[in-house]
Amino acid sequence: MKARTFRRHMRESSKNLTRNGWMTFASVSAVTVTLLLVGVFFVIMMNLNKMATTIEEDVEIRVHIDVAANEKDKDLLEEQISELGGIKSITYSSKEKELDNLIDSLGDKGDSFKLFEQDNPLNDVFIVKTKNPTDTIKAAEKIKKMNYVSSAKYGQGKVEKLFKVIKISRNVGMVLIVGLLFTAMFLISNTIKITIMARRREIEIMRLVGATNAFIRWPFFLEGLWLGILGSIVPIAAVSSAYYYLFDFIQAKLKDQEHFIQLIDFNPFVYQLSAVLLIMGAAIGIWGSLMSVRKFLKV
Repeated sequence: MKARTFRRHMRESSKNLTRNGWMTFASVSAVTVTLLLVGVFFVIMMNLNKMATTIEEDVEIRVHIDVAANEKDKDLLEEQISELGGIKSITYSSKEKELDNLIDSLGDKGDSFKLFEQDNPLNDVFIVKTKNPTDTIKAAEKIKKMNYVSSAKYGQGKVEKLFKVIKISRNVGMVLIVGLLFTAMFLISNTIKITIMARRREIEIMRLVGATNAFIRWPFFLEGLWLGILGSIVPIAAVSSAYYYLFDFIQAKLKDQEHFIQLIDFNPFVYQLSAVLLIMGAAIGIWGSLMSVRKFLKV
């Protein structure tokens, strides 16, 4: 395409936006509302996914070492565990440290356990984490069969339910996002279709004077692009501002607390989300225009 022709299409698409003011407003509003819903839902799902990931990463296997094992046996056991594959980390915790942790976790009630400092009944422990949290169960079953392993605990029964709930939540969230996007595309396409239908005669005249299909499509292609971009401005501003204040509020509340509820950092998350909404708006606008022109006007 020649540069002069492209400039002509740019001017024509810009004029059409102002020439059909109310229809432009309707199309931009449809894009704005649907992208606002997508943006809010996307923020919620991404933060829920972060929380789920944080919970998964806390899943660990506590390998209680047999009291009969000496230092050489412990080194051999650690080597065998590391050779399983998919092991992220192995941390050694002596029985003295385990007792200290137990006393600290019980607070005032833990004072009575200080009597065991001279004759510690606890086991030395290897704290094992897998690269993929869902591999924890398989790894624990294999570790249980190794020599000098008294027990391998990972929260059996609760962990399986946790992974199941997280998987279902992620799948449901993905389905809802995809469904919302298709709904948005349908609504915006129909809104843009009305705009194009109102200009059927204009297109028919262009065809009668010999305009090619590509020549006719380009202004509508650009109009859809502008509609999508204009419609994404308000959602980007609204979601970014709301997340900024929400992030500050949550962080201030949990500043002095250790809690798994941690939101995704404002930067660069909001800028990435803004880019996604902008691209999504432009893509939906272009798709709606092209589908409407091709399907309903037989261009």
